[in-house]
Amino acid sequence: MNQPLRTDLQTVTAVTHWTDRLFSFRVTRPQSLRFRSGEFVMIGLPDLNGKPVLRAYSIASPAWDDELEFYSIKVPDGPLTSRLQHIRPGDPIILRPKAVGTLVHDALMPGKRLWMLATGTGFAPFASLLREPETWEKNERVVMMHTCREVTELDYGRRLIEDLHADPLIGEMMAGKLSYYPTTTREVSPRMGRITETLASGKVFTDLDLTGPLDAAGDRAMVCGSLAFNKDVAALLERAGLREGSNAAPGDFVIEKAFVG
Repeated sequence: MNQPLRTDLQTVTAVTHWTDRLFSFRVTRPQSLRFRSGEFVMIGLPDLNGKPVLRAYSIASPAWDDELEFYSIKVPDGPLTSRLQHIRPGDPIILRPKAVGTLVHDALMPGKRLWMLATGTGFAPFASLLREPETWEKNERVVMMHTCREVTELDYGRRLIEDLHADPLIGEMMAGKLSYYPTTTREVSPRMGRITETLASGKVFTDLDLTGPLDAAGDRAMVCGSLAFNKDVAALLERAGLREGSNAAPGDFVIEKAFVG
């Protein structure tokens, strides 16, 4: 007989609305939860009328944090986000205390330069990994590329990266190692273009004064975005000679397939 999947009720501790489409929130962390930075869990809201709707959410806080942070889009008619966007501190959240995922350091072979490639709320697992000491211990250079349609949609990631420099745990470790490359695809901004375009054309290498092109000998990549984005980036990385990895067989790049957004 199959055992029912365990869920815990946690409490919302903070909510920040970044735009009319994006928000982040923090919840209490169950003592039983152990995870690697970059993994995701299933969360949802209590439903008095039936079975609650659970969705996979990347944990945006690092593994050492006492609380859990999440970053979400607001979908007006979404089964979960239509309700989730209205949560307030003190509200209950369902959380299944089992973390999984492939966007972890264990799934990558050792390298020198790590590319973090995200669209939209796909930035969430990188919010965790950027605050993880292991990220800076294992890599000589980290390039965070984040693309959204509009400038304000980049605010969550921009603020987090600005705060990293003053972080007592990470600030000194990351000194001189991080290159941040935010771009927009719709609203005019200082840097525009899709991640695949700026990588393929070499523009990102020129703009950041980095050695190019991609090289399987030293470049590693983590990818989190829409299904179409993931597919396009995977093809680009494979053309450069990089091999996809997993927890069972570490490689040169990994993709978070559970995320769609």
